[in-house]
Amino acid sequence: MSKLIFVNLPVADLGRADAFYEAVGAVKNPQFSDHTATCMVISETIHVMLLTHDKFRQFTPKRIADARETTEVLICLSAGSREEVDATVAKAAGAGGRADPGPKQDYGFMYGRSFEDPDGHIWEVMWMDVEAAGAAMADTANA
Repeated sequence: MSKLIFVNLPVADLGRADAFYEAVGAVKNPQFSDHTATCMVISETIHVMLLTHDKFRQFTPKRIADARETTEVLICLSAGSREEVDATVAKAAGAGGRADPGPKQDYGFMYGRSFEDPDGHIWEVMWMDVEAAGAAMADTANA
């Protein structure tokens, strides 16, 4: 069985966060959602738990970081093509996110962009030609 990942993110407005993640392509799992938390399914193995600040505080004694001011994590998702990278970032921007808070990355065999959700959490979206990347790394190692 594949391992699952549940990324837990504190959000200021659960309804706004739900709408944003649905616009980017996630699907709400009502079985694990209520008025304090929403489970958004990115893939069979990747889930994002959007938690109100009060709910998030139940899991940690630490102060919740303001992701607009500090970076607590960078989350990277794979994409099937360069076009899928661009489409995902465009969806995020169209849903109230911010496109490209960091520089675009284009190495020929690898292409990535990022977006920021309405709460400031940064998501990277990356496409890579695995064979070309392996060849490039082998060339660097042999140089």
